[in-house]
Amino acid sequence: MKKLKQIVNEVKDRIAEQTPPAQLTDLLWQLICYPPKMPLRLQQEQFLNQAETFSVTVHDEYFTKKDLQINGFKWGNGKRRVLITHGWGSKAADFTELIAALQENPNLEIITFDAPANGSSDGELSNFLLFVEAAKAIIQKTGAPHVVIGHSFGAMANVVALNDLHITPSLLVSLTPFILLKENFIKSMTTVGVPADAQEAFLQDFERKYSIPASYFNMPDLYKFDDKLNHWLAYDEHDMMLPYSYLKEFLEAHPTIRSRNYDNVGHERIIKSAQVINNVVEEVNKAIAN
Repeated sequence: MKKLKQIVNEVKDRIAEQTPPAQLTDLLWQLICYPPKMPLRLQQEQFLNQAETFSVTVHDEYFTKKDLQINGFKWGNGKRRVLITHGWGSKAADFTELIAALQENPNLEIITFDAPANGSSDGELSNFLLFVEAAKAIIQKTGAPHVVIGHSFGAMANVVALNDLHITPSLLVSLTPFILLKENFIKSMTTVGVPADAQEAFLQDFERKYSIPASYFNMPDLYKFDDKLNHWLAYDEHDMMLPYSYLKEFLEAHPTIRSRNYDNVGHERIIKSAQVINNVVEEVNKAIAN
């Protein structure tokens, strides 16, 4: 978190100095693309030590121009594979409680990983496309999953990775999924006081670098599954990170997605909620029993 605070303070200082918008852009890339890293708690470290570890490589064509080592973790040797993808500024170990609950089913093989620039994996800056490429590399290494679980940014990345690999899992679980990425960028910049013209300069630079606008990364357009997908979605209607209006429109467009509101669990804490964990485990056990 220290590095992120330094970036935020530098952005605010530059704004106070009335730095021209174009000269703020490089710093805004750091603000948007730096995922804060929280150290492992002792319980998390001990839990990861119980896992079988492996790694894959993902080429970072956006920041370092190098191959990044992505660290993966596996528990169990069951015939039904579960893949879990964490959110922005998170890590595999943040799912300790959920993984421990899933381990009670001996038929499961549980796989998760630290995305680029998150947790123990290589990199300092990351983006949505690197999350997607990491998820695809993990799947190609370990095999097609029967169940896919994602939180926040990771839930959106799962959708694209599965579509790209033409995989339809027996169950897709999305926990407080991102819906509109551009709007999240704007919110992040507005929160620290970035002027509208500087925000627009950043978004234009984004489109120049990626040859696509930030608005391309929105769940309604990225979601290619038909109504046969068994998709269960958990959210908090009062989530400050995920405006319910965005989610409501998406769910109305896909009425076969089964969704449940968990009031006041919070965007980040939803993966720690005992009630949510119990319900996810129920959904997984039901899906693999069929």
